[in-house]
Amino acid sequence: MKYKVVPVRSDFLDKVRNVGIDDQNQPVEVLEAKGGEPCRDVLRGAKAGEELILASYCPFTKTGPFKEYGPIFVLANSKSQEFDVNKLPLPNGSETDYLGHTFVLKAYCENERILDAKLTSPEHAESDLEEFLTNDKVSFVIARYAAYGCYSFRVERVA
Repeated sequence: MKYKVVPVRSDFLDKVRNVGIDDQNQPVEVLEAKGGEPCRDVLRGAKAGEELILASYCPFTKTGPFKEYGPIFVLANSKSQEFDVNKLPLPNGSETDYLGHTFVLKAYCENERILDAKLTSPEHAESDLEEFLTNDKVSFVIARYAAYGCYSFRVERVA
């Protein structure tokens, strides 16, 4: 099954970087990375000393009880996408690993309601994702960090 990893919205990145306001219309926080903070715009951990933006993000477009906002880090000055949209950002032992050894995949239907969710690992992520994406009722999948529950990235099937 072919899929693509979808980065955070470009309008969000423009707004937080150029206006300093997040998805809840709050001022963003700008800070220096200690190293390892998960940067959602480049799907890697931050390098110590990089300038980061901490802001509230909403990956949903429809109103309803499942519409969530949560804190995410993005690089303050990134101009490029540094990841392969055709593969999951699984850990490889690097200091800039993005996902940990346990994370959550949540499958959503077209009206953005949860259909299924699974705690997974790098060893099982591809098969779990394929299981979700072969279900015609699943419109997209969102990966979240297991411990904090924060948004990681969105995955959509490719026709």
